[in-house]
Amino acid sequence: MEKYRVTIGLEVHAHIKTVSKIFCGCSTEFGAEPNTHTCPVCMGMPGVLPVLNKKVVEYGIRAAIATNCSVAPYSIFARKNYFYPDLPKNYQVSQYEKPLAENGFIEVTVEGEKKKIEILRIHLEEDAGKSIHDMCEGSLVDFNRTGTPLMEIVTTPCISSLAETQEYLKTLKSILQYLGVSDCDMEKGSLRCDANISVKPAGEEGLGVKTEVKNMNSFKGIQRALEYESERQIEVLEGGGKIHQETRLWDEKAEKTFSMRSKEEAHDYRYFPEPDLVPIVVSEKWKEEVLKTLPELPRARRKRFINNYGLSDYDSKILTAEKALADYYEDCLKKVKDVSGDKKFCKTVANWIMGDLMGHLNEENKSVEESPVSPEMLVDMIELINKGTISGKIAKTVFDDMYKTGKAPADIIKEKNLVQVSDEGEIIKIIKEVIGENPASVESYRKGKEKAIGFLIGQVMKKSKGKANPAVVNRILKEQLK
Repeated sequence: MEKYRVTIGLEVHAHIKTVSKIFCGCSTEFGAEPNTHTCPVCMGMPGVLPVLNKKVVEYGIRAAIATNCSVAPYSIFARKNYFYPDLPKNYQVSQYEKPLAENGFIEVTVEGEKKKIEILRIHLEEDAGKSIHDMCEGSLVDFNRTGTPLMEIVTTPCISSLAETQEYLKTLKSILQYLGVSDCDMEKGSLRCDANISVKPAGEEGLGVKTEVKNMNSFKGIQRALEYESERQIEVLEGGGKIHQETRLWDEKAEKTFSMRSKEEAHDYRYFPEPDLVPIVVSEKWKEEVLKTLPELPRARRKRFINNYGLSDYDSKILTAEKALADYYEDCLKKVKDVSGDKKFCKTVANWIMGDLMGHLNEENKSVEESPVSPEMLVDMIELINKGTISGKIAKTVFDDMYKTGKAPADIIKEKNLVQVSDEGEIIKIIKEVIGENPASVESYRKGKEKAIGFLIGQVMKKSKGKANPAVVNRILKEQLK
């Protein structure tokens, strides 16, 4: 790999989060019965006329501003001609020569170094339908997705590593979610990515012959596909062969790419202006109106989390990666009157969210919006720890029960009799039993081996079934050992 230079360009297709399709009033809702969200317009029946959904353009402008692109004052739609069974019109309405926005960038940080990933263009288009291949019935077509609005975000060939690829995609996904323009659900096909990749001997000018890799439906899949394709191209060059410009598909099970077709050029699609749609004119006034509606974006929110809550860059990056998770965190903090000076509490909340909560959610493949533990429940539990009602160890048990049952922490503690023991008389009794049962450890501690006390504390906690107050145990045990 050190002998070669890898260059990557990405084309991200994001479903735009509108209620209706781009050129008709049909619903964009996912999961409906096949071919129930269709009409003569999105099915391309003769004589119908499309009408542009204004919200699609507005969301495109939002994405363009947030990615530092220049919004074109004048853009047009074109017909991209090709035949495919799930494309009922035999052409796709897209943008070609005059896209909605151009020349932007997203800044990423990889291994401590900042880099601007250049965005060549953002254009609007309609999605195709979905082919379903059934071994018994042949191939079926569901046209529900036909006409769903898309924005395609295309980078220049400026990405030079797989790490940069991952960071760019995660950052872009986060921005689009914060803007509310796409839910970016890769499992539902709301976010798809095609990648152009080429390799060339290090030191040589220009770019190598590129291949386009399709059919990647997860960040992990994109990583593995590009790893495989870069290694395949290097192997071909090392063997004295030539790379052919082509489109290749990623086979998830076999973990390899295979040739689909020779790579098309723009002229293969016979683009021409769409005669049934008027040009899009974006005035300065409209751009200013959209700008005023933009929310706080991930990078700005991350800085605020560091400055206001005393979080590390790592913690703030995790918590702000998804808007819903950042909202959950701040909803927790809002349950307390004043957290501005209590950085310890802010960090404790962050630890519970990043550790136990996300652990459970990831295990069940759920989002934070599906969490059975509300921000109020989590804060109530943390306050019970701070008051000494339960120990941090017992809190783990309480949290697990909260997640499984949705019950309040106080109810769980009462039902299972988990209240922490702070009564000194009861703790002294347990400590004396432990001292009597472990003379060797006691002798080791008295000879200066400080670590021996850890074992004794563990035995006290075991005897108390985890209920003894650790701070009280530590203090009294030392007193007794003297």
